[in-house]
Amino acid sequence: MMDGDNCLDEPPQMLPPPPGTFVDREELIQHAGDFAVTQGYVVTIKQSKKDKFVILGCDRGGVYRNRRKPADDSSGEQHNRKRKTASRLTNCPFEAIGKKDDGLWILTIKNGTHNHEPLKDISEHPSARRFNETEVLLIKEMTEAGLKPRQILKRLRQSNPELMSTPKHVYNVKAKIRQGNVTVKNFKSLRAQTSAMINNDHAVTEPSWRQRNPPRVPNLIGGRFVDSQSFSSIDVINPATQLVVSQVPFTTNEEFRAAVFAAKRAFPLWRSTSIASRRRIMFKFQELIRRDIDKLAMTITTEHGKPLKDAYDDVWRGLEVVEHTCGLASTQIGEFAPNVSKGIDSYSIREPLGVCAGICSSEFPAMIPLWMFTFAVTCGNTFVLKPSEKDPGASVILAELAMEAGLPNGVLNIVHGTNDILNSICDHEDIKAITFSGPEAAGAYIYTRASASRKRAQCNTGVKNHAVVMPDANMDATLNAVVAAGFGAAGQKCMALSMAIFVGGLSRWESKLVESAKTIKVNSGKEPNAELGPVISKQMRERICKSIQASVECGARLVLDGRDIVVPGYEQGNFIGPTILCDVRVDMDCCKDESFGPVLLCMQVECLEEAINIINRNQYPKSTFFLLPFIFWRSRICLARFFT
Repeated sequence: MMDGDNCLDEPPQMLPPPPGTFVDREELIQHAGDFAVTQGYVVTIKQSKKDKFVILGCDRGGVYRNRRKPADDSSGEQHNRKRKTASRLTNCPFEAIGKKDDGLWILTIKNGTHNHEPLKDISEHPSARRFNETEVLLIKEMTEAGLKPRQILKRLRQSNPELMSTPKHVYNVKAKIRQGNVTVKNFKSLRAQTSAMINNDHAVTEPSWRQRNPPRVPNLIGGRFVDSQSFSSIDVINPATQLVVSQVPFTTNEEFRAAVFAAKRAFPLWRSTSIASRRRIMFKFQELIRRDIDKLAMTITTEHGKPLKDAYDDVWRGLEVVEHTCGLASTQIGEFAPNVSKGIDSYSIREPLGVCAGICSSEFPAMIPLWMFTFAVTCGNTFVLKPSEKDPGASVILAELAMEAGLPNGVLNIVHGTNDILNSICDHEDIKAITFSGPEAAGAYIYTRASASRKRAQCNTGVKNHAVVMPDANMDATLNAVVAAGFGAAGQKCMALSMAIFVGGLSRWESKLVESAKTIKVNSGKEPNAELGPVISKQMRERICKSIQASVECGARLVLDGRDIVVPGYEQGNFIGPTILCDVRVDMDCCKDESFGPVLLCMQVECLEEAINIINRNQYPKSTFFLLPFIFWRSRICLARFFT
């Protein structure tokens, strides 16, 4: 062991940035620059051909070693005169190289050594005195207006009080301007995020995906939200107004591989992070969700259409899972069984699997992602999330909050797309487990394809909820429960009640049920009195209407028709009012298929046994929708033999 005092006396090492693969050139440069700042040095671009390679070097600025020339004893003269600063060893040998290969940028370190000491305060580096692009343009404008350098500097400091530049630096910029060159690359260098930069309103620029109109939903790769390079995208439509809320890109193969690589690269460090540290991040995460719950609920309502009350419930149900992960430490305890056989003890250790993935449906934009990635990362895995392309906004917000809570870069990644990205998730060899929730057909396909790639797969599918109403049930309480369960969130949830079976007859319930359903207020989800909003898409509305018509043609009796409802101010919305079909039979397609929509099927039977048999014979006998963390663990069983 080394002595602690001696360790403090040693200068900190200036380590080179870790090599790796990145989705684009900017991500590679940002990675090298951010890491360098933590080590006490600054990197700058030495040479670059934008589409092929970039060479990064150290921008010096540290305290140079051996700044005095050693005395020449043979001459007999003492060289006491100090040499000028930086007159020797001005070129630091540090050099990092980034090259583009097969669509990805690969960072390698050619020389990771330095010939100077690290800076204790990175703000002392000369690069911290340089102007950003906006300030250069302001200098140009004020110069043309006749202002002197000191006047220019005084005005710049009004918006950035901690600006460390001097009039000399303004003169240098003016000289460049006179030469007709004001591009920012002549003044740009990677530097630390000092408070001066953060407080400077002009220096803050929105990411490219936010600058688009409509906004383009970003991928999250290695801790950075990046705009996809794909030219294809899907419009996210507000179902109440038909306005385009945002655009979801089809993530390219290179971007998907980069996301998986980022998760794989982050796994070794994350798995070695203590359970207490991971749990602490979850505690902070739940605080941030509570802080931004209004923003989350509004985003869900805008993209999905469900009323704000249901949107808040969506977030709260997911938040309950986050709260549960805060106490997940005890469930990660292994087992020990002494003397299972003569002289043998057995013990098991639960270990994280590695990179896991989640594929989400559109019904719960916040709850389902929270059910998936919070369990996975708390167990020590890294995660690649694919939100629904119909309502991805909540997932992006949750990812932002997770990063703010302290989740390390690469632990959570987000990619977008449809069938191609789904197939890539199922086939990628570095993804060890997949969890999915959604329709039966998609779940069966994902389970089969993922299992063929020897992955763990957990698919929650199959939705058909039944209610049995006995003849002696309380009328008001039963009607309130049936109407709320059947038409809440426009029936677009796995817990929605799609069929009510009335034992002993339906006649005394029918009129009251219709009357109660008619009182439901149909409106845009953002309206304060809304109880039922639009369905998520025009295609879903057409599918529901076709199912209603097919049921009527097969003999069902339509006692309440909501297909022709018009909501004032939202005439283009995907609205379907409460709809009730009576006298349905078990041989009708509406009783066999999964149901999503504000449609309640009513059936009457003679006895309870008959009702139970109908439920048990249905291919979806009950809704089972739960997620256990055990898919994200590997149990390693060890046998220890002790000889005497």
